[in-house]
Amino acid sequence: MILSPGRGYVFIHIPKTGGTALALALEGRAMKDDIMLGDTPKARRRRRRVQGAPARGRLWKHSTLADIEGLVPDAVLDGLFAFTLVRNPWDRAVSYYHWLRGQRFDHPAVGLAKRLEFNDFILHPETRAGFRDTPAASYMRRADGREHCDAYIRIERFKEDAAPLFAHLGFRLELPRANRSDRPKDYRTAYAPPAAEAIAEVCAEDIARFGYRFDQDPSPLSSRA
Repeated sequence: MILSPGRGYVFIHIPKTGGTALALALEGRAMKDDIMLGDTPKARRRRRRVQGAPARGRLWKHSTLADIEGLVPDAVLDGLFAFTLVRNPWDRAVSYYHWLRGQRFDHPAVGLAKRLEFNDFILHPETRAGFRDTPAASYMRRADGREHCDAYIRIERFKEDAAPLFAHLGFRLELPRANRSDRPKDYRTAYAPPAAEAIAEVCAEDIARFGYRFDQDPSPLSSRA
């Protein structure tokens, strides 16, 4: 998450959407008063700035808009250009699974991914519930339930979808390579039909909203995230 009063934006980082690459690009043009939550170099150096800060929810890399209420006055947050990245859910699920398998912290999803093969992991009730309960819009809602998002940017069409962001910033951004993972380059090869159908069901909101299909060509991101 990056909140920039100086540039007038807030970036909400939905997991496994390419957000680390965008955070790196944004912090390359960071201002002194930017609030950063994450594991990029400047975010790590600025962690102390938010220690003890008032906030409605958890302050971390993947904070939602509702979580960060209180960091700045509501009137300031209301006026910020809010945006996030989204990703083909079938591709995102493959990335999520392989990322989990490389983690060492104690979390049910980590244990599940290490114990199960990919298709069984996707079909597990806990995995399905996790995807169903967290569509992109859930990250961009304020505590009162209203959705506040000026740009949902599909990572597969970054240059096209990010045009409103570039117009707001007054400059363009290029995404660096970040968070490479050991995963199939073509996400479609990971799926048996039942698992593909499960993602279609639990991610139906995002699939319909952003025009995703299972048979879309993989994006360049797939080979590195």
